[in-house]
Amino acid sequence: MNGPHDRSEPDLAGQVIELVRRLGGPATQAEVVVTRADVALTRFANSFIHQNVAESGVGVRLRVHADGRTAAGSGSVVTADGLSALVERTLAAARLCPPDPAWPGLTPPAPTPSGAPVDEATAYAEPDERAERVRAFVAAAGGLEAAGYCRTAFRSSAFANSAGHSARGRTAEAAMDGIARTGGADGVARLAADRLADLDGTVLGARAAAKARAAADPVELVPGRYEVVLEPAAVADLLQNLSFYGFNGKRYAERQSFAEPGVAQFDPLVTLVDDPLGGSGLPFDVEGTPRGPVTLVDAGTTRAVTHDRRTAAEVGTASTGHAVAGGATWGPMPRNLRLSPAAAAPAAAGPPAGESEWVGGGDLSGAVVDPDTAALVAGVRRGLLVSDLWYTRVLDPKSLVVTGLTRNGVWLVEDGVVARAVRDFRFTEAYPRALGPGAVRGLGRRPVRQPDRVDGVWWEAPALRLASWNFTGGASG
Repeated sequence: MNGPHDRSEPDLAGQVIELVRRLGGPATQAEVVVTRADVALTRFANSFIHQNVAESGVGVRLRVHADGRTAAGSGSVVTADGLSALVERTLAAARLCPPDPAWPGLTPPAPTPSGAPVDEATAYAEPDERAERVRAFVAAAGGLEAAGYCRTAFRSSAFANSAGHSARGRTAEAAMDGIARTGGADGVARLAADRLADLDGTVLGARAAAKARAAADPVELVPGRYEVVLEPAAVADLLQNLSFYGFNGKRYAERQSFAEPGVAQFDPLVTLVDDPLGGSGLPFDVEGTPRGPVTLVDAGTTRAVTHDRRTAAEVGTASTGHAVAGGATWGPMPRNLRLSPAAAAPAAAGPPAGESEWVGGGDLSGAVVDPDTAALVAGVRRGLLVSDLWYTRVLDPKSLVVTGLTRNGVWLVEDGVVARAVRDFRFTEAYPRALGPGAVRGLGRRPVRQPDRVDGVWWEAPALRLASWNFTGGASG
């Protein structure tokens, strides 16, 4: 006999809407998202796997609007009693909430795109398949201490509302993030993909080890403004903060965003597109709005910010399909942001073979592990190559001034050649200024998808050469 967890997500979503009609009355508006998620994580430290965890469950998120008041609730018990309890407590919460005169209404029926194809091998990957990639990473590190994780995730979601709209979608994702360590120097390699088969532990481990060896014996360098080449892992931090604070429709409506649609705020080489259907994104948001690519910056000119139904109504436009759970607090934001490479990117240096074969020649040349970075470094007279940014904190949300630290390798570049490893810096920089008109001197041709801590969220970033970056002191200062 089938149990409650064997019912499909659309069936469960339909059942919740029927319960709202019965318990709340026909005038109550309701929307529900049911998501079945399977997430598995294989962690390793000291070059050994120390944990394999997997979680599988069904989550139900309900929002109701009754008598001019709005409330949301969620639960994971999908028995008949569990769903009834969820509806009852959400309706009860709505009666206690203040009036909501800005309620934008429900998403009307609309066709929903099919979304990206799901790789079944990734969706149902076994622990030994992740362990194989960890083993390859550790072996490629060549005796250096290795640590990190390999993750697979699968989500199947269904949406329904009392206006008659419904949608469904499935996604799968794989990610690997690891470091190799020698002495006090670390090297990092990260990658997210739609298919586990696209994660090569040998390539990633070799990159991390090459960078760790090249980062040994760093010297102190005077703080100040330097030209920089940021690798994709560092560029991902720029994209994340631009997403959360700049292109967020709630912050824009509250005049807390730097974004000015129609204004050339960025260098002409910069194009930013949020593309959830480009991989591991559902084809609809938590309000059921169909999703698709949204161009936020086109050749340097800001074109749009992302909206849910509420923020769109505030500024007199339409939702872009970026509603998220907790959006009333956090606001709608792009979560699959791609920085497009320049139309005429610099010619790649290095061998004509695939990127996987480019990991540097000697200890110092191992700082540069791919052709795109090599091409950008070659044009720098005096500057810094930065692998990664971390512990970043926003000092001024309006201008997006951010402070943080470098990590996992910084190198001095002189006359297009990596000269030596440098100790980590603290920096304070306005991200829009760093990407502003005339500030971008080159982008790599091959964006690399960087994983986020949340499955289904990624940042697709090429290597990036910037005219100036403000390093304010040592990492311990």
